Amino acid sequence: MTLIKSISGIRGTIGGSCGDALTPLDIVKFTAAYVKCLPRQGRKAKVVVGRDARISGSMVENLVCGTLVGCGADVINIGLATTPTTELAVMGEKADGGIIITASHNPEQWNALKLLNSDGEFLSAERGAEVLETAAKEDFDFAEVRSLGTVTSKDYTDIHIEQVVSNPLVDREAIRKARFKVVLDPINSVGALIMPRLLERLGVECITINGEPDGRFAHNPEPLPANLVGLSQTVCCEHASLGISVDPDVDRLAFICEDGEPFGEEYTLVSVADYVLQHRKGPTCSNISSSRALRDVTEAHGCKYFTAAVGEVNVTTKMREVGAVIGGEGNGGVIFPELHYGRDALIGTALFLSNLARKGISASNLRRSYPDYFIAKKKISLTDPSQADRIFDALKVKYADEKIDTMDGVRVDFEKERKWVILRKSNTEPIIRIYAEAPVRSQAEALADEVIELADNC
Repeated sequence: MTLIKSISGIRGTIGGSCGDALTPLDIVKFTAAYVKCLPRQGRKAKVVVGRDARISGSMVENLVCGTLVGCGADVINIGLATTPTTELAVMGEKADGGIIITASHNPEQWNALKLLNSDGEFLSAERGAEVLETAAKEDFDFAEVRSLGTVTSKDYTDIHIEQVVSNPLVDREAIRKARFKVVLDPINSVGALIMPRLLERLGVECITINGEPDGRFAHNPEPLPANLVGLSQTVCCEHASLGISVDPDVDRLAFICEDGEPFGEEYTLVSVADYVLQHRKGPTCSNISSSRALRDVTEAHGCKYFTAAVGEVNVTTKMREVGAVIGGEGNGGVIFPELHYGRDALIGTALFLSNLARKGISASNLRRSYPDYFIAKKKISLTDPSQADRIFDALKVKYADEKIDTMDGVRVDFEKERKWVILRKSNTEPIIRIYAEAPVRSQAEALADEVIELADNC
């Protein structure tokens, strides 16, 4: 697998020749480039490092920490930690930045370096491009022996949990009285270390499956219904109130209802936003490929909904701009700025349980209280790069009478039918991704197929 370089960091598979995978040389080079680009005004940099439980995690951690020390940076190593925990630690330590060692929902052979700024957020496009350029030039600064950095170890798990349970919108008493029993699938990673402790603090009985944090994932780690069959079965067998699934770095969150049916990854954010808007009136925001259901719920509360380009940093930038009280992505990523500007499955879980407890209904009934939408996801293979522009232009001509948005690819909204379709070029493959949403599954499929037929004639 070719090494993937982007403004947010680098990722690839462990093992293989240089250029074909994420090698130790790549790890050293990009870490050195990152620390050189940190704005620190002539003083030693302070960098937080955290990692998920991947098999390669310890090896990568040693290389990252050693390189940072060699560049004269002081390291706060928080060890096994979630992505949101690492983001909070950057702020808590008043650090200059942070490196998260995780490939998120990718399979176990993958790993990555995700790069943070001093606010504990992903780098801007400009800052990310600077790191990539520095790495390409191999323009590094290494410290003299008496100016080497230091490594300090610190555990931020309980600090993160405390910040979640002490948030005013987390109704611990209502959750405790509801006597929830949940089944947790932390997919053999750091969620197994932090999620049961969070649920215990909330007074929730927790049964954990795939709970050994050894990085040997029991199934494909992306929290999609096809990968959560075991969780669904266990929820039914245990007569549990809910199933909870997180990805390996615990920034994505999906639920299974008490009847074993998926709550719907797109509806994680919708349900949390519904609860937040009952108490904090204000705008909401999600990326342009996320469900219309968030817009419907937001407007039902008398508030305004905004879209952003795909990518967490684009969503958080828009959220700051409009003063959003809640936002995120339809992949189960909840961003609650009252805590921090990052996707966080812990605060997402606590707010979801607060909503469920206060309403006093089952998860399946809560899901039925929200508008129904279905998303069809397809793709078009490209034989040459210019084909994409021809397809986009044809789409804009065909649907010229509809609402068209070119913020990120081309999106067409059919307001009367409450449906939309978006085409976006992949950053990693020679394909165009197609997402089509409608109130009926067959309508979404038909819209996606209509666009594919149009593309075939370009």
